Amino acid sequence: MPYTDVPEYFRQLRAKDTLAAKALAFTILTAARNGEARGTHRNELDIKAKTWTIPDERMKANREHRVPLPPEAIKIIKEAKLFGNGDLVFTGLNGKKPISEAALMKQLKQDHPTLTIHGFRSSFRQWCAEMTNHPREVAEAALAHVLTDKVEAAYQRGDLFLKRRKLMDAWAKYCVSSTSAHKVSPIRKRNTHG
Repeated sequence: MPYTDVPEYFRQLRAKDTLAAKALAFTILTAARNGEARGTHRNELDIKAKTWTIPDERMKANREHRVPLPPEAIKIIKEAKLFGNGDLVFTGLNGKKPISEAALMKQLKQDHPTLTIHGFRSSFRQWCAEMTNHPREVAEAALAHVLTDKVEAAYQRGDLFLKRRKLMDAWAKYCVSSTSAHKVSPIRKRNTHG
Protein backbone atom coordinates (compact mmCIF):
# COMPACT_ATOMS: atom_id res chain seq x y z
CA MET A 1 0.00 0.00 0.00
CA PRO A 2 1.41 3.43 -0.81
CA TYR A 3 2.25 5.11 2.47
CA THR A 4 -0.05 7.99 1.53
CA ASP A 5 -3.01 5.58 1.74
CA VAL A 6 -2.08 4.13 5.14
CA PRO A 7 -3.87 6.72 7.35
CA GLU A 8 -7.19 6.23 5.56
CA TYR A 9 -6.91 2.45 5.73
CA PHE A 10 -5.76 2.58 9.35
CA ARG A 11 -8.81 4.69 10.23
CA GLN A 12 -11.09 2.10 8.54
CA LEU A 13 -9.32 -0.73 10.31
CA ARG A 14 -9.65 0.88 13.74
CA ALA A 15 -13.40 1.31 13.17
CA LYS A 16 -13.75 -2.50 12.97
CA ASP A 17 -14.26 -4.35 16.22
CA THR A 18 -12.62 -7.66 15.38
CA LEU A 19 -9.50 -9.21 16.83
CA ALA A 20 -8.08 -9.59 13.31
CA ALA A 21 -8.48 -5.85 12.70
CA LYS A 22 -6.77 -5.09 16.01
CA ALA A 23 -3.90 -7.50 15.29
CA LEU A 24 -3.42 -6.02 11.81
CA ALA A 25 -3.46 -2.46 13.20
CA PHE A 26 -0.88 -3.47 15.83
CA THR A 27 1.28 -5.02 13.11
CA ILE A 28 1.13 -1.82 11.05
CA LEU A 29 1.93 0.44 14.04
CA THR A 30 4.91 -1.60 15.16
CA ALA A 31 6.24 -2.32 11.63
CA ALA A 32 6.71 -5.88 12.86
CA ARG A 33 6.53 -9.04 10.82
CA ASN A 34 3.03 -10.45 11.12
CA GLY A 35 4.14 -13.66 12.84
CA GLU A 36 5.95 -11.66 15.51
CA ALA A 37 2.92 -9.43 16.06
CA ARG A 38 0.37 -12.25 16.04
CA GLY A 39 2.47 -14.20 18.54
CA THR A 40 2.83 -11.37 21.06
CA HIS A 41 2.86 -12.79 24.59
CA ARG A 42 1.73 -10.63 27.47
CA ASN A 43 5.00 -11.36 29.32
CA GLU A 44 6.88 -9.68 26.43
CA LEU A 45 5.13 -6.40 27.18
CA ASP A 46 6.13 -3.72 29.64
CA ILE A 47 3.21 -1.32 29.43
CA LYS A 48 4.71 1.06 31.99
CA ALA A 49 7.94 1.34 29.96
CA LYS A 50 5.95 1.26 26.68
CA THR A 51 8.16 -1.52 25.37
CA TRP A 52 7.60 -4.87 23.67
CA THR A 53 10.60 -7.20 23.88
CA ILE A 54 10.46 -10.02 21.35
CA PRO A 55 12.73 -12.90 22.40
CA ASP A 56 15.40 -14.11 20.01
CA GLU A 57 13.63 -17.42 19.30
CA ARG A 58 10.67 -15.53 17.82
CA MET A 59 12.79 -13.28 15.60
CA LYS A 60 13.90 -13.99 12.04
CA ALA A 61 17.51 -13.02 12.85
CA ASN A 62 17.47 -14.95 16.15
CA ARG A 63 18.26 -11.75 18.04
CA GLU A 64 16.12 -10.18 20.75
CA HIS A 65 14.33 -7.08 19.47
CA ARG A 66 12.86 -4.28 21.59
CA VAL A 67 9.96 -2.38 20.05
CA PRO A 68 8.90 1.03 21.37
CA LEU A 69 5.13 1.07 21.81
CA PRO A 70 3.30 4.27 20.90
CA PRO A 71 0.07 5.08 22.82
CA GLU A 72 -2.17 3.72 20.02
CA ALA A 73 -0.41 0.32 20.19
CA ILE A 74 -0.95 0.17 23.95
CA LYS A 75 -4.61 1.03 23.40
CA ILE A 76 -4.91 -1.91 20.97
CA ILE A 77 -3.28 -4.28 23.49
CA LYS A 78 -5.83 -3.24 26.12
CA GLU A 79 -8.71 -3.63 23.64
CA ALA A 80 -7.52 -7.15 22.75
CA LYS A 81 -8.17 -8.25 26.35
CA LEU A 82 -11.88 -8.17 25.54
CA PHE A 83 -11.32 -11.09 23.16
CA GLY A 84 -9.42 -13.23 25.66
CA ASN A 85 -7.08 -12.74 28.57
CA GLY A 86 -4.63 -15.63 28.13
CA ASP A 87 -0.87 -15.54 27.60
CA LEU A 88 -1.25 -14.35 24.03
CA VAL A 89 -2.48 -10.86 23.17
CA PHE A 90 -4.06 -11.97 19.87
CA THR A 91 -5.42 -15.42 20.64
CA GLY A 92 -6.83 -17.75 18.01
CA LEU A 93 -10.15 -19.56 18.31
CA ASN A 94 -8.78 -22.37 20.47
CA GLY A 95 -7.36 -19.89 22.99
CA LYS A 96 -3.90 -21.51 22.97
CA LYS A 97 -2.41 -20.45 19.65
CA PRO A 98 -2.01 -17.01 18.07
CA ILE A 99 -4.64 -15.69 15.71
CA SER A 100 -3.90 -17.10 12.27
CA GLU A 101 -2.23 -15.29 9.43
CA ALA A 102 -5.27 -16.28 7.35
CA ALA A 103 -7.53 -14.25 9.68
CA LEU A 104 -5.40 -11.14 9.15
CA MET A 105 -5.21 -11.76 5.41
CA LYS A 106 -8.99 -12.14 5.24
CA GLN A 107 -9.35 -8.80 7.04
CA LEU A 108 -6.96 -7.11 4.59
CA LYS A 109 -8.35 -8.80 1.45
CA GLN A 110 -11.89 -7.57 2.19
CA ASP A 111 -10.83 -4.08 1.16
CA HIS A 112 -7.56 -4.61 -0.70
CA PRO A 113 -7.45 -7.98 -2.51
CA THR A 114 -3.99 -7.45 -4.02
CA LEU A 115 -2.09 -6.38 -0.89
CA THR A 116 -0.02 -8.38 1.58
CA ILE A 117 0.49 -7.85 5.29
CA HIS A 118 4.27 -7.77 4.88
CA GLY A 119 3.85 -4.89 2.43
CA PHE A 120 3.05 -2.54 5.32
CA ARG A 121 6.70 -2.84 6.37
CA SER A 122 7.54 -1.47 2.95
CA SER A 123 4.96 1.32 3.40
CA PHE A 124 6.64 2.21 6.69
CA ARG A 125 10.12 2.17 5.17
CA GLN A 126 9.05 4.33 2.22
CA TRP A 127 7.38 6.81 4.59
CA CYS A 128 10.60 6.98 6.63
CA ALA A 129 12.65 7.76 3.52
CA GLU A 130 10.28 10.24 1.91
CA MET A 131 8.52 11.96 4.79
CA THR A 132 11.04 12.12 7.63
CA ASN A 133 14.61 13.08 8.40
CA HIS A 134 15.20 10.03 10.57
CA PRO A 135 18.50 8.37 9.61
CA ARG A 136 18.44 5.27 7.44
CA GLU A 137 20.03 3.12 10.17
CA VAL A 138 17.22 4.03 12.60
CA ALA A 139 14.57 2.97 10.08
CA GLU A 140 16.43 -0.27 9.38
CA ALA A 141 16.78 -0.97 13.12
CA ALA A 142 13.03 -0.38 13.53
CA LEU A 143 12.47 -3.15 10.97
CA ALA A 144 14.92 -5.40 12.89
CA HIS A 145 17.15 -5.64 9.84
CA VAL A 146 20.64 -6.89 10.62
CA LEU A 147 23.66 -4.95 9.39
CA THR A 148 25.28 -6.89 6.55
CA ASP A 149 28.60 -5.02 6.74
CA LYS A 150 30.59 -7.01 9.34
CA VAL A 151 32.88 -4.10 10.20
CA GLU A 152 29.96 -1.71 10.73
CA ALA A 153 28.13 -4.37 12.77
CA ALA A 154 31.21 -4.84 14.98
CA TYR A 155 31.16 -1.15 15.90
CA GLN A 156 27.39 -0.52 15.93
CA ARG A 157 26.25 -2.73 18.79
CA GLY A 158 23.43 -0.59 20.19
CA ASP A 159 19.83 -0.86 19.08
CA LEU A 160 19.17 2.89 18.66
CA PHE A 161 16.16 2.44 20.92
CA LEU A 162 15.62 6.08 21.96
CA LYS A 163 15.85 7.24 18.35
CA ARG A 164 13.51 4.43 17.29
CA ARG A 165 11.01 5.53 19.93
CA LYS A 166 10.83 8.96 18.31
CA LEU A 167 10.46 7.36 14.88
CA MET A 168 7.72 4.95 15.95
CA ASP A 169 5.81 7.71 17.75
CA ALA A 170 5.95 9.78 14.56
CA TRP A 171 4.74 6.77 12.50
CA ALA A 172 1.83 6.21 14.89
CA LYS A 173 0.85 9.89 14.71
CA TYR A 174 0.97 9.63 10.93
CA CYS A 175 -1.17 6.48 10.91
CA VAL A 176 -3.86 8.04 13.08
CA SER A 177 -3.71 11.42 11.33
CA SER A 178 -6.69 12.79 9.46
CA THR A 179 -7.03 11.50 5.93
CA SER A 180 -5.99 14.84 4.45
CA ALA A 181 -2.92 15.28 6.64
CA HIS A 182 -0.93 12.71 4.67
CA LYS A 183 -1.07 14.75 1.49
CA VAL A 184 1.66 17.08 2.77
CA SER A 185 4.81 17.47 0.74
CA PRO A 186 7.74 15.39 1.89
CA ILE A 187 10.18 17.07 4.28
CA ARG A 188 13.04 18.60 2.38
CA LYS A 189 16.41 17.39 3.56
CA ARG A 190 18.97 20.03 4.27
CA ASN A 191 21.90 20.39 1.94
CA THR A 192 24.80 19.26 4.10
CA HIS A 193 27.39 19.84 1.39
CA GLY A 194 27.56 23.59 1.94
